[in-house]
Amino acid sequence: MTVSDAMLEAESPDVTPSGGEPDKEIAGRSPMRIAFDRLKKDKIAVTCAVVVLLFILIAIFAPLICDLLGVKLRAGGSKYLDQFNYPVIGPPEHPFTWKAPLGIQPNTGYDLTAEWLYGARTSLEVASITTVVATLLGVSIGLIAGFSRGWLDRVITFVTDFFLSLPFIMVALAVSPMIVQRYAQDAAKLDKAQFISLILILSFFGWMTLARLIRGEVISLREREFIQAARVIGAPTRRILFKELLPNLVAPIVVAISLGLPTYITAEAGLAYLGIGLTGRPSWGQTINKAVDWFNSYPLYLYAPVVGILLLVMALNLLGDAVRDAVDPKTRR
Repeated sequence: MTVSDAMLEAESPDVTPSGGEPDKEIAGRSPMRIAFDRLKKDKIAVTCAVVVLLFILIAIFAPLICDLLGVKLRAGGSKYLDQFNYPVIGPPEHPFTWKAPLGIQPNTGYDLTAEWLYGARTSLEVASITTVVATLLGVSIGLIAGFSRGWLDRVITFVTDFFLSLPFIMVALAVSPMIVQRYAQDAAKLDKAQFISLILILSFFGWMTLARLIRGEVISLREREFIQAARVIGAPTRRILFKELLPNLVAPIVVAISLGLPTYITAEAGLAYLGIGLTGRPSWGQTINKAVDWFNSYPLYLYAPVVGILLLVMALNLLGDAVRDAVDPKTRR
C-alpha cells in the first residue's frame, strides 16, 4: 500500500458497522407526514375516511348512479301509487326491484333512491361550502383580533359577542318567508336564492366560535420567543400572521372543520324539516319532513334519510377526532 493510499483510507473512515451492513440514511419527516402515518395506523379513522369518501363519490356522481340504476329524480308519479296513494312496487311492502331499490314515496310517487342520492349531494354541497366560508372568516378575524391590541381587538370582540347573542332559528324564520315572497313567481331564481341565503345564514352564525378560539390561541402565542424574534428582525405583520402563527393553529382549525361539517349537515336537514331550508331541490330534511306522517305505515320512507345522516355525521365526527389527534404533537395514542 502506498502512502497516498493510506492517506485516502485515513480520510475516508469505514462506516460499515460490525455486522457488515452499511448504516441506513436517516431521513426526516414533516409534521404532515407524521400525522398521515399515525392516521394510517388508526383503523377507525381509515374506516370513517372510506365512508366519507363513499358519500362524496355518491354526491358527485349522483346523476350517473341514477342512470345506472335506471331511476329518475321526481319521476314516476301516480302510476306507481294505488288509490290510497301507497306504492305498488318496491320494498318494504313489495318485492325488491331495480326500478325502485329503496321503494317509492307515498303520496308523491317519486323514487326514494333518486331522492336519497340527490339529498346526499345537497347536504354535502351546503356543508362543504359553508364550512369553507365560515372557516376563512373565523380564522382571519381571529388572527387579526388576537394579534392586535387596543381598540381593534375590543371592537372585534364586541361584534363577535353581539352576533353570538342573535338567535339562529329566529333569523332563519324571518329570512325564509321574505325570500319565498320575493321570488315566488320564478322557481329557478327561488331555488338559487334559497341556496345562497342558506349558505350565508349558516356561515354568518358559524364563524364566531372559531374566531374566539383562534383569538385565544393567538394571544397565547404572540408573546412566544419565535414571534418576538420575528418582530426583532423586522418581519412584516402579514408574514408573522400567516407564516409564523397560522401553522401553529392547524390543530384547532382541524377541530373546527371536523365539528363544522356534521353540524352544518344536521342544520341543513333541520331547517329543511322545519320548511325554511331548501324547497326547490331534494334534501334529506325535506324527505324526513314528508315521511313523518307515514312512519307507522311506511317506515322505510323515514329510515332512508335518517340512516344516511347518521352514517355521514358519525363518520365525520370520528374522522375529525382522529385527524385532530394525529396533527396534535402532544397526543399519544
